[in-house]
Amino acid sequence: MSKRSLRAPLIPFIAFLVFSCGVFPLAILGWIFIHFIPFTNWWHFLLLPFILYIAAGILYISELLISGGFIKLFKITYQLGIYPYSLTNPMFYRWMIICTLYTPMRKLLEMFPLGNMKNTYYRLLGMKIGTNTLVGGVIKDPCLTEFGDNVTMGEYAIVYGHIHNMEKQTIEMNRVQVGNNCVIGAGAIIMPGAVLEDNTVVAAGGLVPKNQHLSGNTIYGGVPVKPLRLNQPNQQ
Repeated sequence: MSKRSLRAPLIPFIAFLVFSCGVFPLAILGWIFIHFIPFTNWWHFLLLPFILYIAAGILYISELLISGGFIKLFKITYQLGIYPYSLTNPMFYRWMIICTLYTPMRKLLEMFPLGNMKNTYYRLLGMKIGTNTLVGGVIKDPCLTEFGDNVTMGEYAIVYGHIHNMEKQTIEMNRVQVGNNCVIGAGAIIMPGAVLEDNTVVAAGGLVPKNQHLSGNTIYGGVPVKPLRLNQPNQQ
């Protein structure tokens, strides 16, 4: 039996195991709750919408912490480089596991950010996040992304840490580094290998190509981005 055929079934099995464990806290609390409120009186049913809302919140937080904790505990990360698009490659296989566990949680985080819980989850996945930093939008590869202090990332912005090349059947992974006091505008796209120095602003809808180095104290905009004017934060 090939290594691919052995590894392929493990991915859904890992997802099943991790997400099932995420249900345990809710199941235990539900069992305890039923013993205190057995729904024998009519007014008990008036509590049902509130109970379901609380239960959904507990399940959501539990799944975030357990899936993120699983990735951190087993150190499931991938490194910089270009790798074959095959489950037999260890880096691609790790990327697939993270995608399977992270993608549904990322979709939920887009709808229900949960404040600092979002940053906590990203840190579990290996992302470096400074203090007083707002991570909006989408982080495709947390373990390849680094944000400094006082960074603001707007809604619908996307930071990529990988690029697919289906013609060559490869996946390229590279780190994205964002310095201190930077702003990534709404809808901006940051490609792998990009570096934003301190006090850099990327205007809404701007595209930072892969491996591009943006000098600090400058506002950039356009597709691809070009310098627009100097950024003078002390005068804003």
